[in-house]
Amino acid sequence: MTEKDQFLTVFEKEFPTTLKVLKAYPAAQPDFKPHEKSRSAKELAWVFVIEQRGMDKLGLKGEFDPSIFRVPPPDTMNDVIATYEREHKDLAVTIRKTPDAELNNTVQFLTGPGKMGEVRRLDFLWFVLMDSIHHRGQFSVYLRMAGGKVPSIYGPTADEKWM
Repeated sequence: MTEKDQFLTVFEKEFPTTLKVLKAYPAAQPDFKPHEKSRSAKELAWVFVIEQRGMDKLGLKGEFDPSIFRVPPPDTMNDVIATYEREHKDLAVTIRKTPDAELNNTVQFLTGPGKMGEVRRLDFLWFVLMDSIHHRGQFSVYLRMAGGKVPSIYGPTADEKWM
C-alpha cells in the first residue's frame, strides 16, 4: 500500500463519520454559537468544505489563495452538507488521479505566525485531514449544546450506546 493509498483509506473512512455528525445537527439552529467569539454552527460546518477546497487548490494544485477562506457559507445547513458531500467525492477522484511523485513535491504554506515555508503536498493533505477531525470534535460539542444527539464517532456516546 502506498502512502497515497493510506491517506485515501483514512480520508474515505473519516468522511461518513463527519457527514453523520453534520446531519445530526438541528438544521433550525444554524446561527447557534457557544460563545460570542465562536463561529456559528453553519460557519463551523462550512470549514469542512473550505478545508477540502484547500486540499485541492493548495495541496494538489499548488495554488495558495487565501480568498477561499473568506467564501461565505450557503443559506442553509442542508446546502452546506450537500456541498460537502459533492466536493468530497470530486476531491477523492482528484487525489486518486494525482501521481504519487507529485504528492512528494512541496507547496508554500503557513508554518508559523507570519511565516511561510515548504511543506510536502501529502503532508499538507494529512495536516488538513487531521484539522478537519479536530473541527468535527468542536462541532460535536455544538451539536450537544444545540440539543442534538451525538452519534458514534470512534465509539459509543451517551446518545448512541453500543451495549
